[in-house]
Amino acid sequence: MSALTANLTVNGDRLWDSLMQMAKIGPGIAGGCNRQTLTDEDAEGRALFQEWSEAAGMTMGVDTMGNMFMTRAGTDPDALPVYVGSHLDTQPTGGKYDGVLGVLGALEAVRSMNDLGIKTKHPIVVVNWTNEEGARFAPAMLASGVFAGMHTQDYAYNRTDLEGKKFGDELARIGWKGEEEVGARKMHAYYELHIEQGPILEAEGKDIGVVTHCQGLWWLEFTLTGKEAHTGSTPMPMRVNAGLAMSRILEMVQEVATANQPDAVGGVGQMQFAPNSRNVLPGKVVFTVDIRTPNQAKLDAMRAEIEKRGAEICADLGVGCSVEAVGHFDPVTFTPELVSNVRNAAERLGYSHMDLISGAGHDACWAAKVAPATMVMCPCVGGLSHNEAEEISPEWAKAGTDVLLHAVLESAVIVEE
Repeated sequence: MSALTANLTVNGDRLWDSLMQMAKIGPGIAGGCNRQTLTDEDAEGRALFQEWSEAAGMTMGVDTMGNMFMTRAGTDPDALPVYVGSHLDTQPTGGKYDGVLGVLGALEAVRSMNDLGIKTKHPIVVVNWTNEEGARFAPAMLASGVFAGMHTQDYAYNRTDLEGKKFGDELARIGWKGEEEVGARKMHAYYELHIEQGPILEAEGKDIGVVTHCQGLWWLEFTLTGKEAHTGSTPMPMRVNAGLAMSRILEMVQEVATANQPDAVGGVGQMQFAPNSRNVLPGKVVFTVDIRTPNQAKLDAMRAEIEKRGAEICADLGVGCSVEAVGHFDPVTFTPELVSNVRNAAERLGYSHMDLISGAGHDACWAAKVAPATMVMCPCVGGLSHNEAEEISPEWAKAGTDVLLHAVLESAVIVEE
């Protein structure tokens, strides 16, 4: 496209300032953020995003899952919009950039289009998806999953947090339950900018990750039922120890993931003991196994083996065992044409780049079910994410957003006057 040149770039200082301003809402205790979904802090972050977007001339729509859609009009009223965005919610001990860069980078792209007087045939919609993280309400990518028809809205509304509060009730409480039907919107294309959340780009000295695929995932929630008993007075042969069963399952998950190399991972990041007392053997243990790989057959085989061997471990110890799949998506192959737009943008702008498979799940995985989609990634220091110490540089943020701008404009089609 002749109108796209290396001179067309975003305002990096304004982008960075926006990131720092958003990070003040729901600050963490160690320099990051705690802006979990459907909290008061989430509501405050949404309001700031709305204020900035409307100041940039966009109009807002909100659906019944709380997804926010900020529209910049195109010149053709019949042209489907190009969607671009990510999420503003964070982990309890999250960083300032995971998800947020994708939303505010998209906003900066629109601001820069305004500055440069660029008009597009297709409207551009900047989106903030609700509950991407899944930290408070499992599964992750919940609202984009409802949008794509992967979950029902009733299922989503009835998800509960650790305090028993329901998603639907909390969405209404913070005032961000919209009226639009979820999934009624149609997309011409979808782009998402994100930090890598892994160490590859930094280690390879690359500015841009051109994301070709996304790993598939299963979250398997194990509920183990033992017998509460005094740790000091219960003989070892007479124990029904759910905690012991859990530890053996954790070792087994490590074995299964290691045996399925390359390109497979597995682990456990959350567990709950009941009654969680120092001198009481747990009567109940709940934990979630997270397994991922870009290979569909391997993903399904790992799930089957973990469930089978987990049940055997529990049976040997007399412990009850049930498993619920609380999160899942198949491996995703992103749209080659959009992937090429990202790659071409990086080359046009002179940014070093390489192809990547995303190790984390993203809203783009569900968007890809209903529209052409792809992602752009920038490095993060040490590959660290889901941690308050998560860090990127202003230069990385600008490079990723520059590439995003160019790729979006390829799909939105610049109107030259």
